[in-house]
Amino acid sequence: MNLSNLDSVLVIIPILNEESTIAAVIQMLQSHGLRHIRVVDNGSRDRSAERSKDAGATVLCEPIAGYGRACWRGLQQMPEAVQWILFCDGDGSDDISSLPQFLALRDRFDLILGNRMATATGCAAMTPVQRFGNRLATTLIWLGWGHRYQDLGPLRLIRRSALEQIDMQDRGFGWTVEMQVRAIECELRICELPVGYRQRQGGQSKISGTVRGSVKAGYIILSTLGQLYWRRLVRNREGAPQ
Repeated sequence: MNLSNLDSVLVIIPILNEESTIAAVIQMLQSHGLRHIRVVDNGSRDRSAERSKDAGATVLCEPIAGYGRACWRGLQQMPEAVQWILFCDGDGSDDISSLPQFLALRDRFDLILGNRMATATGCAAMTPVQRFGNRLATTLIWLGWGHRYQDLGPLRLIRRSALEQIDMQDRGFGWTVEMQVRAIECELRICELPVGYRQRQGGQSKISGTVRGSVKAGYIILSTLGQLYWRRLVRNREGAPQ
């Protein structure tokens, strides 16, 4: 891959007890020429932070629990040269081999999303609860905002100016759905790219690994959508910009 324009890409990886997988994820990203990697430790009790640092990543700590809070921490004090932010998970489930296709689309889109539902490996690796929740959420977004998403996956690349425009507010598990809804409202150029997906390569899922976690995640996503739709109605009533 041509490395001349990759210094403008910052990778952010939120982690929680991923010591068995995070080093391999970082090394895979580095093999694609991505050098600016921030790992945000969201309260790990293992050696995740140490393994990340040894692999060559910058390690930040966010003591307050929350996926969105960890992502937000990673965005603070970015160098001016950073124009793109890549979000991915640290558990080895994201298929990083698709990154060249992601990066090749930067001139045409503002938000590039990995679509796990478009590949056989992606569908097979997702649990029935994940697939149902995904379909429900994307259907509600279509009904409420008129845009048909296929997935709410973690692997995503967004232009810095676009991220500033959508003005993210969520600091929890609603981070991904808020980003996609706000991208519609702000009329960003959006692309979903088929990507492979694997069951996590180590550790235990904090969300889909248990029935309780899955129910909680579903509730958060639905409540986030409800809040976003209400805000949209208020803005429309007041004639405020999106």
